[in-house]
Amino acid sequence: MKNKIDSLVKEAEIFVAKSLNDLECFRIQFLGKKGSISSLFQDFKNVPVDHRKEIGQKINALKSLIEETIYQEKLKLSGTYTSEDGKDLSLPGDDLSLGSRHPISLVRNDIIEIFNRQGFIISEGPEIENDEHVFSKLNFSPEHPARDMQDTFFIERQSADNSHPGDILLRTHTSSVQVRVMENQKPPIRTISPGRVFRNEAISARAHCIFHQIEGLYIDSNVSFADLKQTLLYFSKAMFGEETKIRLRPSFFPFTEPSAEMDVSCKICNGKGCNVCKYTGWLEVLGCGMVDPNVLENCNIDSSAYTGFAFGMGVERIAMLKYQVNDLRMYFENDVRFLEQFSYSL
Repeated sequence: MKNKIDSLVKEAEIFVAKSLNDLECFRIQFLGKKGSISSLFQDFKNVPVDHRKEIGQKINALKSLIEETIYQEKLKLSGTYTSEDGKDLSLPGDDLSLGSRHPISLVRNDIIEIFNRQGFIISEGPEIENDEHVFSKLNFSPEHPARDMQDTFFIERQSADNSHPGDILLRTHTSSVQVRVMENQKPPIRTISPGRVFRNEAISARAHCIFHQIEGLYIDSNVSFADLKQTLLYFSKAMFGEETKIRLRPSFFPFTEPSAEMDVSCKICNGKGCNVCKYTGWLEVLGCGMVDPNVLENCNIDSSAYTGFAFGMGVERIAMLKYQVNDLRMYFENDVRFLEQFSYSL
């Protein structure tokens, strides 16, 4: 059997295909169902046990030789193909570099995934809104500074003769989506509202006229501030690391009472104090509070039967902390050199 294998090896080594038909005949002769390799494997069962290892290796080596011969001869017969400008079209193409998701999208998806684990669903709404959903139903008084042109992009202002009874504007927060959810859904409500928002602010390293928010809302019977704290603590540890601590500072928002600002321990200095956290050891990340009963009543929810909490955060702010990027403008400039740093963060 060794002699038969050696003979087939020599035959394969000197084979030269003159046409694709010759190559196909060669393939069938050796690799076909009734070909030489198949025959060798059938005879292999008669080989003495102490010779099977050596014979098996020879058969496998022959099969590899046949396959390589067929491949090389096929390449020779295929030749090269050139385009009209003389380029060799048979050459392998250049590797395409992988792109990546934008860092804002990466952080947005991380935040959504964390709150999904806690039972929050996604709600979306229009970016062009009216005064009722952006301000009035959220307990903003008529003279509140946020209604001023310095903060809000108005598309159409209410006319003096009341022919246009309401302001049309670009939403300044995604709380307007929460209002629409409360108007159309009965408690229990557990939702987050990601999206773009717009404010008439000067563009700088720390501010932009366009940014992204994710706001959350939970309304049910007997919802407490302790539920809010535990929800945000879970989020902070999942986003910034298990060692992260939080603190809540009293604040004011028209649509929540009581209200708070939430800080997380600075992960850069581990709470010891650095220039990023202004040597306090803490970084502000979001605002939150218990939903004001007036807001519930404005949306036809019985405030005597239901309570709830709300929170809101800027995605860019979280991204700055996560990736330690200190200039907000970099997220909007589409600089490939900057975005390539996130190519392995898919």
